[in-house]
Amino acid sequence: MQKNPVLPAHSSLVAIGDSFTEGMSDLRPDGSYRGWADLLAARMAARTPGFRYANLAVRGKLIGQIVEEQVDRAVAMRPDVITLVGGLNDTLRPKCDMVRVRDLLTEAVERLAPACEQLVLMRSPGRQGPVLERFRPRMEELFAVVDGLAERHGALVVDLYGAPSLADPRMWDVDRLHLTAEGHRRVAEAVWQTLGYEPEDTGWRTPIPATLPPGWVARRVADARFTRQHLLPWIGRRLTGRSSGDGRAPKRPELLPYEA
Repeated sequence: MQKNPVLPAHSSLVAIGDSFTEGMSDLRPDGSYRGWADLLAARMAARTPGFRYANLAVRGKLIGQIVEEQVDRAVAMRPDVITLVGGLNDTLRPKCDMVRVRDLLTEAVERLAPACEQLVLMRSPGRQGPVLERFRPRMEELFAVVDGLAERHGALVVDLYGAPSLADPRMWDVDRLHLTAEGHRRVAEAVWQTLGYEPEDTGWRTPIPATLPPGWVARRVADARFTRQHLLPWIGRRLTGRSSGDGRAPKRPELLPYEA
């Protein structure tokens, strides 16, 4: 007789990281961000009464800031599950010390892994285009570190980088840096399945159906809007040493019962 599979029973989740985990650009009607971590928490809460959730992620944070500002707080909460996604902002900087990124990520994992039942790491998604090609070597170097740390510390790795669906430019917002609501939904599904829950969408990796590409004029208009609204402000922050997350508090700083 075949036995029924043992299903996970996680009672708490803490998510740490940058804008990807904060939920940009998955906007709610009130202008706040939802994102994959909130979606994941909602699913886990539906299965487990009293489920608790905290999201310490803040947009723009580098791995050093994540270690300094978020890791100790997550460790003190002692949740069942901790998700850590960080380091990608570092790889996008012109002057990136990958040895320092590796050392800081290693420090984070060494502190987080003993503080929870399951640590979850990710190979972040990459949007097709010139930005990905320019920074691909650094990203893949970062992901190699993630894979090695996961093997040594018993962490799970969610491979979003290898998912064709998430490379599609249509899964990315107009800023070309953050996923759309559909992209975040697929990430939540990926983490859900990696944690051992029964799939709700077995095709989250499957690309969306092809459509006719926009015409030349539409592409140039989109490029101009992107440059004006997103690229130039991003460059300005880099030149002045500012971050989009300066002075911003986490949206769910305490490990409390989940409420949508």
